[in-house]
Amino acid sequence: MVSQWGIKFAVYLITNHFGKIVAKVCENLLNHGALTLDLAIRYTELSSEHVKNSLLVLIQHNCVQAFVAEGGDDDGSRVKTEYMVLFDNILHRLRFPKFMEIVSGDLDDKCAKIFEGLLRDGRLNMKQMVDRESQGKENAAAAAAVRESLLKLLMARYVERCPLPEARVVEREIITKKRGAKGAQNFKAPETKEQRVIEAAVRGDMIRFSLNADIGCNSDGETNPADTSVAETDAKEDLILWRANFEEFTRHLRDKALVENVRARMDDGAAIVLSAILKATRNKDKEVKIEKSVPLPPDTIFSEVIKTENGRTMTIDRVKAALVQLGCSNQMLYEYVVDLKHIIRWARNEEVESIVLKRYGRDAYRMFRHLSKENQFCPTDKLADATLVEKKEAPKLLYKLWKENYLHMEKLSVTGGNTKPVSILMWKVNQPLLWEHVLDEMYHGALNLKLRMASEQEKEEEIINTPKAKINESVPLLKKYKRLQNVLLLLGSSLMKLDDAIMLFHDF
Repeated sequence: MVSQWGIKFAVYLITNHFGKIVAKVCENLLNHGALTLDLAIRYTELSSEHVKNSLLVLIQHNCVQAFVAEGGDDDGSRVKTEYMVLFDNILHRLRFPKFMEIVSGDLDDKCAKIFEGLLRDGRLNMKQMVDRESQGKENAAAAAAVRESLLKLLMARYVERCPLPEARVVEREIITKKRGAKGAQNFKAPETKEQRVIEAAVRGDMIRFSLNADIGCNSDGETNPADTSVAETDAKEDLILWRANFEEFTRHLRDKALVENVRARMDDGAAIVLSAILKATRNKDKEVKIEKSVPLPPDTIFSEVIKTENGRTMTIDRVKAALVQLGCSNQMLYEYVVDLKHIIRWARNEEVESIVLKRYGRDAYRMFRHLSKENQFCPTDKLADATLVEKKEAPKLLYKLWKENYLHMEKLSVTGGNTKPVSILMWKVNQPLLWEHVLDEMYHGALNLKLRMASEQEKEEEIINTPKAKINESVPLLKKYKRLQNVLLLLGSSLMKLDDAIMLFHDF
């Protein structure tokens, strides 16, 4: 479930890109969940045309997925299309500069230009991409160049075929059964409706990353090539819509975050080995939020390590030592596995600890860090002694942290003999709840930064609209222009750093 500040931030991004009417439809989908067209019209109090056009815009830019829920009615006769907002894809709009940087660094300028068009315009077919490249004129060379660049983007998995326009989802009842201790350990939370819709809409990899328009599906869901003419093939290509593959970029940014955290905590050797493991298993990871890496034998890891310039300086013994540093287990036929979730958990704890240090001071930071490591309830006096904090100050700081939802508190009544019961305050860090609270604060902070940027631009609108030549001729105007540039650069840089932290808590 999306938090309130998360909804406000997402609505602001949509408002900024598509206007208030589209944002109103998006806001109602975020607040009420999946809606039919009739319900969307009722909740938004907009005209049918406005709602339809808004939904089309959101679908075009990959922010809404249409689906049909089967088996929801008792008789199964009434089946209506519903529209579900994709919160993650709205947030990804903030990361377009990061995605562009990855493509520009990995592929050539032509690929980057096509990819930029997909980010800007949402879903495009081959004809639209060729028209943009050739400026609307018929040009066989431009068409061939676009096909070649698109193929490179597909091979790198930076682009994919769009999901099914209307996924079909079977409504399932969740049956709760009594579980023993063993069953409780293996219990996995049921899929959310959003996860089921996305899973139903996504195409198989053979179709998803194929440029060949002749690949189709038979009634059994199997792919088969169709014998068609060139004209029919071109016509089929015009029906295929392409979009940026956000999943691949999220995985790329996750891997970068994992490697940089290991580099900061351990050393370059461990970072090089982890990077090699992640690269060797990139196409094998079906999800971004995985617990552990794919098992790999040491020879495979070493072969991947020596592909890089820095890795060639490492011996196989140094690689094995790095694997020990990473806490790898090699119980599966001498195959090594890295606990990626542990690295993410450590990075999250470090991020929260830095917030506590900046906001509440060093004494509060020491107590908070002690509670994070202990992961159990601790009384005030014992906590103060363990962290060398004055016993008069400790309760005040702890109460402040509790009031701001950084700590969990319980009162414990202790009786002894004939004395009256004494209340002892017990403190603990509840990480899952704390991480949700911190993420909500980050959404709030990101919204404030965007609002500040908009305010600065509005305040200096006259400078923005002044021709550059005229600005250079006036010293006062030039000073205002440089000041605006520096402010926007600082705010933009802060927003990107905050977004890195948001991805750490939400996407990884």
